[in-house]
Amino acid sequence: MSSVGIKVLAPVPPQHQDTLSAPALKFLATLNRTFNQRRKDLLAVRVKRQERIEKGEVPDFLPSTKWIREDPTWKAAPPAPGLIDRRVEITGPVDRKMVINALNSGASTFMADFEDSNAPTWENCLSGQTNMKDAVRRTITFTAPNGKYYKLKDKIATLLVRPRGWHMEEKHVLVDGQPMSASLFDFGLYFFHNAKETVARGFGPYFYLPKMESHLEARLWNDVFNLSQDILGVPRGTIRATVLIETILASFEMDEIIYELREHSSGLNCGRWDYIFSFIKKFKHNPKFVLPDRGDVGMTTPFMDAYVRLLIQTCHKRGVHAMGGMAAQIPIKDNQTANQIAMDKVRADKLREVQAGHDGTWVAHPDLVTLAKAVFDKHMPQPNQLFVRREDVKVSGQDLISTQGVKGNITEKGVRLNINVSLQYMEAWIRGSGCVPIHNMMEDAATAEISRSQVWQWAKHNSKTVEGVTVTPEYVSRILQEETDAIIKSLPPNQKHRFVEAKKLLEGTLLGRDYAEFLTVIGFFNLRLWLMILLPTSRAPSFKYIQFLLLFIALSTIE
Repeated sequence: MSSVGIKVLAPVPPQHQDTLSAPALKFLATLNRTFNQRRKDLLAVRVKRQERIEKGEVPDFLPSTKWIREDPTWKAAPPAPGLIDRRVEITGPVDRKMVINALNSGASTFMADFEDSNAPTWENCLSGQTNMKDAVRRTITFTAPNGKYYKLKDKIATLLVRPRGWHMEEKHVLVDGQPMSASLFDFGLYFFHNAKETVARGFGPYFYLPKMESHLEARLWNDVFNLSQDILGVPRGTIRATVLIETILASFEMDEIIYELREHSSGLNCGRWDYIFSFIKKFKHNPKFVLPDRGDVGMTTPFMDAYVRLLIQTCHKRGVHAMGGMAAQIPIKDNQTANQIAMDKVRADKLREVQAGHDGTWVAHPDLVTLAKAVFDKHMPQPNQLFVRREDVKVSGQDLISTQGVKGNITEKGVRLNINVSLQYMEAWIRGSGCVPIHNMMEDAATAEISRSQVWQWAKHNSKTVEGVTVTPEYVSRILQEETDAIIKSLPPNQKHRFVEAKKLLEGTLLGRDYAEFLTVIGFFNLRLWLMILLPTSRAPSFKYIQFLLLFIALSTIE
């Protein structure tokens, strides 16, 4: 399938032909031609910034934008329809059953996720867009293999969509011979098909924006929004976007990010798990920033607490929502005692958020909606807490990066758990699943990134466990092999799996040597995954598909 200058390199099943129609492709091509070079330039800025940090530069608030931070008069747009009360937001991947269950869950909003909880196979991305079209029009249904029928209730959550981050490319689609931006692909298809329909139904095209590292990246999104609205004849300001503050560098530019998006802003969110990952990644070469076991780095850790307080103060000063983050625990149905402990942790986390001044929170499982809602209903009887100004908050740049007061230890159990989680997640991801329950926690790319980054950092700096063991590459390699063997041994004899492959992919980014910027990129460019994504399993590959594969291999060398 192709349009002028745009080529689709993978089959488009009949049920998705309308989703990837010629007019939709033309719209995508326009966005990519207009903005892709700016995207690449901003990614190059990230690289240069990282180089300066590794040479000793310490992040701080930008002197050049001090006037934005200190001007008390400017405000962002008022809350849009369906986004005034956001006390409980449920998030999850874009598969059909999940979309229906999430919209029916009783949550205020549902963030349909094309990013961290979605393994971006071609089928997942295409079917997700088709599911979004059907969800907006309330025609989405699903019949499970056991015959159970799913459909939408009369009252459903407000829909928000999270496209992939600026660093990702959609290599199944070429624009003028180059892979297009995955962000623009995800955003553009949803907006093209649903912008006017959502407005007609009383809300709007609403988005979550991930992984940004600067206000200039927010400015790029704002320009994308303006052009998209102009092309389709939608009034500017119709789009609303919540930005996840999930990188350490973005925490120094929260005012500026809201300012750049102010006509389209619906607030900021504490993307806590990616934030911890970013903290480790940005300072990975500095032994002063080595953190203890993942479970010991919580929201009351001083640098995390500073980030939360500053986010709430910043959002409310500008009249937008300050959303809380995700508690990763999920219900444990076969162990009442363990389930009670897990639910108590969730309840305490949500209580901390509402008392701090958050306007809402995230859950990953429908069964947690009632729990979180009860906490917010009790302590936030009104639709939000925008009036809670938090003028008592004083946060310095040093507060955001200080490891003083961080409590906890590196333990052998923590090393093994991180390796186990990384391994299980990678294996699931290369099978096409981006959101996986592991050890009674809902793991997505963000939480898996923490696990593998911590192991890398510990091996890099030869950190010692509390038991006195030095974490070396050899030690990590041995544990990885032991965990791989143990998992495979625990599986039924005939169960298909990809743990051997997952181990090979992981090993290079666990040993403290070469560090991959993102775990999922390792998996996406694995040759076997290309085969899984591109080649039909029901017949031998044709010459055309072999051509596609060879082209993909060539494209993978392009920076």
